[in-house]
Amino acid sequence: MSEGHHTHSHFRGKDAMEHLIEARKKGYEASHEIHGTELPGHYSAAADAAKETSFLLVVLWILFHELKIPLTLDLTFLVAFTAGWTIWKVGRSAILGWSRLERLHRLIEEERWEIEHHRPQEKEELKALYAAKGFEGKLLDEVIDVLMADDNRLLKVMLEEELGLQLESYEHPLKQAAGAAVGVLAPVALMTCALFFLPPWGVGLCSILIIGGSAAGSAHLEKNKPGAALVWNLAVGVLAAGVAYFAAQLII
Repeated sequence: MSEGHHTHSHFRGKDAMEHLIEARKKGYEASHEIHGTELPGHYSAAADAAKETSFLLVVLWILFHELKIPLTLDLTFLVAFTAGWTIWKVGRSAILGWSRLERLHRLIEEERWEIEHHRPQEKEELKALYAAKGFEGKLLDEVIDVLMADDNRLLKVMLEEELGLQLESYEHPLKQAAGAAVGVLAPVALMTCALFFLPPWGVGLCSILIIGGSAAGSAHLEKNKPGAALVWNLAVGVLAAGVAYFAAQLII
């Protein structure tokens, strides 16, 4: 079978640059964060858990207040909620982290197989990549020869250049789970203190601070606009809490 036929089947009728664009899309789909647009990693897990925990605690506080449940029962429900919610958020964060690593490992093995079985085509892709960066002539050939001489270096280059993966950005799932745990326990501790020392509106004010701070902090780390993130997250939170309050009024 001719080399041209091998190249055609490997690129599925596309030229090298079209194949690279398709591969970059594949890499993006494998590396994007599952639980939304949050910053990947333990910061994301902590911010996500803090916002959700704060909102849920406010809703519980509204319902308990409208039902006139005694403070002792409030604390009993709070302990039960905290235990179950912490396990859920920590476990979910770890599972999502493992899923993300599995996708990364699958792409690594696929790219390693291509390097071993379609070396001429990988060289053609590499040439297209570095030609697009401005390399040409003898310099381009020398760069390609150096990269092709070491399979491990070639694998790293193809993962980062072809698929657009940043390998150092992948955190261990347990680190992400630890971030989620902090994101649950810190709001619980702060809002419990507010319940005792800042009645009657301490819980609500504390929730606003946590949701706003988490949203603005995440946006800053993502290099987005913190002000816009703060306003929109607070607007959604206040609207949702208001709906819960008026629904409780109608039902009770």
